[in-house]
Amino acid sequence: MAAPSQPISSSAASLGRKPVARPVTRKSHWERVPVTVMLSALTLINILGASYYLAPPTERPRHPWHSMLKASGTVGQSAGILAFLIFVFVWLYPLRKKWRALAFTGPIGRWLDVHITMALGLPLLLTIHAAWRADGVIGLGFGAMLVVCASGIVGRYLYVRIPRARSGVELTRDEVITERDALLGEIAAALGESVESVQRSITPAERAPTTSVLQVLERLMLDDARRFKRTRQLSREWAARPGVDRKSIARAVKLASREMALIDQSRMLDATHKVFRYWHIAHLPFALTALVAVTIHVIVVIAMGTTWFW
Repeated sequence: MAAPSQPISSSAASLGRKPVARPVTRKSHWERVPVTVMLSALTLINILGASYYLAPPTERPRHPWHSMLKASGTVGQSAGILAFLIFVFVWLYPLRKKWRALAFTGPIGRWLDVHITMALGLPLLLTIHAAWRADGVIGLGFGAMLVVCASGIVGRYLYVRIPRARSGVELTRDEVITERDALLGEIAAALGESVESVQRSITPAERAPTTSVLQVLERLMLDDARRFKRTRQLSREWAARPGVDRKSIARAVKLASREMALIDQSRMLDATHKVFRYWHIAHLPFALTALVAVTIHVIVVIAMGTTWFW
């Protein structure tokens, strides 16, 4: 594996650009409500139906909820239909990335969030649909989908470690330099210190280059842990300074966390890109396997007429 790129030094002035500050924002709590409601409802159904799902196959037909929770029942098959619709929907994300004409539908970053959220709900929906029994073709599809969901979490982890704008478009090196200079300037202004002093307290020490995929993943996680620890240290150190209000300190800490993240991302950019390419190679075959297996299953079920709605 290629060694990570050298750190991008702060030199926006040499580029003839004026640093433009980007406010640090967080997602609104209200944006998490639909996700929480969906996952909670699916988990609740699985918990309430535990007596049926844990019963041996021979005893399930005598269970009072059999007509609802069986794979072809009202609840079971409704979950299957919803899972299939969501599965088709998540395949729109690759199209959004490929076709710029779909830019009007929203930024890539938001599409990725929806893509991941929907995908995380699929295993719970499928367990309800299959009544916790998956064999044959649907078992293959279910297994492939679990692998896809797990690898999707890894992919999201890698995705957010590549510097990007709010739209999801990857930042150029010049744009990263500009943003870093703006962040350092804001932190210095909030604390009443020089940019050089702030930079010395934030910039981590150089580390040896990585040589393998596992080493890259290990380095990324170690960087996250180090950055979390250093952010807390800075919060305590800056809070002890006289003459600086809490609001300024809180903002400085947020900006410092973003600055340290940009440093780490810049140093690991080449290595992260290479691992991300490997991830795509592994992710796509399982996604296609799940798509083919689920499609065959749906066609067979409709052809046999084993549905409650017709």
